Amino acid sequence: MKTVAEKIFVFFDKLEDHVRGRLSHHPVAYSLIGGIALVTFWYGVDIVIGSVPFFNTFLGGVVLVVVSLTVLLMIGVLVSFFVGDTVIISGLKHEKKEIEKTEEEIKEEDLEVHTALKKINHIEKLLEGLESKQNSCVQKEKN
Repeated sequence: MKTVAEKIFVFFDKLEDHVRGRLSHHPVAYSLIGGIALVTFWYGVDIVIGSVPFFNTFLGGVVLVVVSLTVLLMIGVLVSFFVGDTVIISGLKHEKKEIEKTEEEIKEEDLEVHTALKKINHIEKLLEGLESKQNSCVQKEKN
């Protein structure tokens, strides 16, 4: 039996999938909605923190910066947020950024991934065949 929290989580997970699927067809609207929501969120955070008198001092600001940087480093968000995983990986591989790739390059990469998946599926079927042959040999030896 699912708890109320699990039901709420599942509801919002499905809702997010649905909304993201719809908005992904309209990148400009998606960007505007996301941008406005992010700015509003951080404005709310600013109001909450600003209502605590200690944080309106220089020392309070220093404490906020040190604590937030420590938390961001600990949970691995600092670099991925400000630089991005794809930027780091593409830099290590000396690749173009996704946005700089042509449609032809993206289709070529998709074809390479599709081909690799076909090969993996073929190898998996071969392994399953070998496993079933091995099991039949073991059964024959037992008899």
